Amino acid sequence: MTDATELLDSGERLDREALRALQLERLRASLRHAYAHVPFYRESFDKAGVRPDDCRSLDDLARFPFTVKADLRANYPYGMFAVPQERIRRLHASSGTTGRPTVVGYTDGDLSLWSDMVARSLRAAGARPGDKVHVAYGYGLFTGGLGAHYGAERLGCTVIPASGGMTARQVQLIRDLEPRIIMVTPSYMLTILDEFERQGVDPRSTSLRVGVFGAEPWTERMRREIEERFAIDAVDIYGLSEVIGPGVAQECVETKDGLHVWEDHFYPEIVDPITGEVLPDGEEGELVFTSLTKEAMPIVRYRTRDLTRLLPGTARVFRRMEKVTGRSDDMLILRGVNLFPTQIEEIVLRTPGVAPHFQLRLTREGRMDALTVRAEARQDAGPEVREAAARSIAAAVKDGVGVTVSVEIVEPESLERSVGKIRRIVDLRRTDAQGA
Repeated sequence: MTDATELLDSGERLDREALRALQLERLRASLRHAYAHVPFYRESFDKAGVRPDDCRSLDDLARFPFTVKADLRANYPYGMFAVPQERIRRLHASSGTTGRPTVVGYTDGDLSLWSDMVARSLRAAGARPGDKVHVAYGYGLFTGGLGAHYGAERLGCTVIPASGGMTARQVQLIRDLEPRIIMVTPSYMLTILDEFERQGVDPRSTSLRVGVFGAEPWTERMRREIEERFAIDAVDIYGLSEVIGPGVAQECVETKDGLHVWEDHFYPEIVDPITGEVLPDGEEGELVFTSLTKEAMPIVRYRTRDLTRLLPGTARVFRRMEKVTGRSDDMLILRGVNLFPTQIEEIVLRTPGVAPHFQLRLTREGRMDALTVRAEARQDAGPEVREAAARSIAAAVKDGVGVTVSVEIVEPESLERSVGKIRRIVDLRRTDAQGA
């Protein structure tokens, strides 16, 4: 196979000094574009007392105001667009489960950039022209499926557009069509794995060699389980529709040491989630992105709510972001203790008899908040194994996190899934209070 370094594009070949010069040039242009064509940005910049030309260095970006999801919803559907409607070639949108959806538009140029970034990501993951890529992300308004699809085609791969769901059919397609690459959420990959074993097929016997997993946080323990049970390389891809979709950052298969941010097109910052102060590289905080080359919907200092930290580049010149450890808006404060879903995931993954699928349900008991961990049993787990698993999880949460929780071991595949993902947190406290 051709050495990956021989296939790098011109952006990947920049040195750090040339990259920073390009970033500043593109940043200034993007700020001018947003200010000139998006009333929201003109108003917010003016209110903050800054103009695009005030950005004379990359550090000056900290003077500009943040953009948050509520701003996108307040300007629904097209208020954040910077080009006329006739230049828009595609619309995507978030699910809108907590309010209005966020709508994102793409010009021809944006779609070409997006395809290039996913192609770059796949190449970094180990894909090569001619590979067959099984795309099991959901298609439709969700950016995952189509983003992966067009990027794989841009690289010169053959796409199998399986989409999500119909797990038995996923197994059949993988066995019959023999893809080398799969792109899917990590939790759904484990569901596919369970289906292989249910059918009596050794997952390690398939043609798959690389899994590109994104759309939800996942842990190193989950990576090890997928790699060992499937005999593949499991790498992380990162993106969000507000910035462009999948392909904002990618883990390189040769190092597997965090995701290289394609920062010639997306400028990252880490800020303190409470104060908004920019933090130095190496410190954990909230990830913020500014687009450098988007046309239809430039985004300035968008607060992703994802918690991570920035580190120097290794396999590429671009800085790396560590795996997302959680979201600032997913942090639970239970009886004074801070808790993230990923902490529970680590415990569930190491518990015998339990599948790596769980949900956290918050309720109100009298004046106190209560948390129930609902975890799916493995297919072969009998009643005694399930009871032992419940006791083990409860004890591990108490010892490792410091809070008392209830644990329910539920039937396999009984937790509700959407686009391959399980809703991690269900907050019933308001409902309980209204019913009291």
